[in-house]
Amino acid sequence: MPEQTRKRRPYAPRVPMAERREQLLDAALTIIDRDGYDGVSIDAIAREAGVTRPVVYGAYDGLGPLLTALLDRQQDRALGQLFAALPLGADDADPLAVVERAVPALHAMVLADPVTWRAILASPADVPDVVRERIEGDRERVRGVIEQLVTVVLGARAEQLDAEVVAHGILALLDHFGGLVLADPGRFTAERLSAAARSLLAAWLP
Repeated sequence: MPEQTRKRRPYAPRVPMAERREQLLDAALTIIDRDGYDGVSIDAIAREAGVTRPVVYGAYDGLGPLLTALLDRQQDRALGQLFAALPLGADDADPLAVVERAVPALHAMVLADPVTWRAILASPADVPDVVRERIEGDRERVRGVIEQLVTVVLGARAEQLDAEVVAHGILALLDHFGGLVLADPGRFTAERLSAAARSLLAAWLP
């Protein structure tokens, strides 16, 4: 009797559960970055990660818990990166010195993790409400931190210039500059953005 060959299902090597969960979250994030939230499903995540559906369900109870875990991870990652890049607690209250430190650090931060920052800054139309609300809540938290930084750096001038409004303006600039860097990093370099920030600062401060 001729030997028949059977097509075997792909085998997912055994890995520690924590590592598997990270792999699946990375796969989900890749899909969101490439196809949008409408492209995310258990099947799509399994294909992207090179595993079977039971492997995904063995790590997460369903798509909802997986996406919640992804949101939690990306929130911690993004805020950690951002607060590390901002010159918080700096003894030097010179606005120019703050700009000189912050702009290159923020530029490097975006390029070091473009997938995370595209998901935050691009804000595609298919973003679920729960994701949009999480992003908006984080934006307000960051704006409050920037307002505190502005108050420290500007000192007595903070009240005169309205630190709250200034913080909103700085956050809008960070959003826009971040988008430019993601779209064309070779054109919008750290040096170029630093020079623009210095010019804005010189024109803005008395």
